[in-house]
Amino acid sequence: MEDKWRLVAVTAVAPVAWGATYVVTRHLLPADTPLWGAALRALPAGLLLWALARRRPRGEWWWKAPLLGMLNFGAFFVLVYVAAQLLPSSIASSIMALAPLALAGLAWPLLAQRPTVRWALGAIAGLVGVLLVIGLGSGSVSAVGVAASVVALFASSLGAILTTRWRDETPLLATTSWQLTAGGAVLVVVAGVSEGPPPRVDAAGLTAYAGIAVIATALAFVCWFTGLRHLPAGTVGLIGLLNPVTGVLLGVVVGGESLVLPQVLGILLVLGAIAVTSRSRGRERPGPSREVTTAASHGPSSP
Repeated sequence: MEDKWRLVAVTAVAPVAWGATYVVTRHLLPADTPLWGAALRALPAGLLLWALARRRPRGEWWWKAPLLGMLNFGAFFVLVYVAAQLLPSSIASSIMALAPLALAGLAWPLLAQRPTVRWALGAIAGLVGVLLVIGLGSGSVSAVGVAASVVALFASSLGAILTTRWRDETPLLATTSWQLTAGGAVLVVVAGVSEGPPPRVDAAGLTAYAGIAVIATALAFVCWFTGLRHLPAGTVGLIGLLNPVTGVLLGVVVGGESLVLPQVLGILLVLGAIAVTSRSRGRERPGPSREVTTAASHGPSSP
């Protein structure tokens, strides 16, 4: 049991890092260069993981990796970057926390994967929690920011579905590095044409870019994949709900955003769902399953 909770803590590094990305982007990075923001996140992280994996793409991965790279990281990172600039941290991160429901809707017809009862109960609890956070927050809401978050949600969900369909014996570290590198390389070209030279930032901005690339992308995905290899997929999926919790808390502490009682109740509901589903059950088997929760756990449904 102690080892399981240690794995839960390691896996939690990923959604916590993704939740912190919203605040860092909103307060430390330039708002008018979303393409460069995405490129400077994806490409360095991909090259770092590629150096660790030490494997080149083979066969169909030469075209699968770029396609998945654009869905899971390229277009996704741009849209998340835009949303982070236009929305309060709590709302932006909470919308992206609805990814398990989007994945369930896509996985059922495309992969014939029906949600399990346990996953459904966890999804209901998580949905209630994030609705409390989203629906009762204060401050103005940008329609463009909401649209960017929703499109990012479905792009990453489709990428996760295709990742599940195309899974083979290739290590996840290698396939992730190829996707990040391919998506980042395309973004560098598009950013150079659309936005000109890379933005000039101060020391704080450089530190923010480095932290997002190394911690919130490379390290976060390593921790996420560690959880997928050793914990039930349903548990990993619910751990991902720490993303909006982190966004809310950091938005209050760093961004000066308000936090009302229903939002506190939503956070407690999310934490309670994670705690209950992380408890050992004799019939569970660790590692990815063939249920919809596997798809929900593959994609970076948070930044």
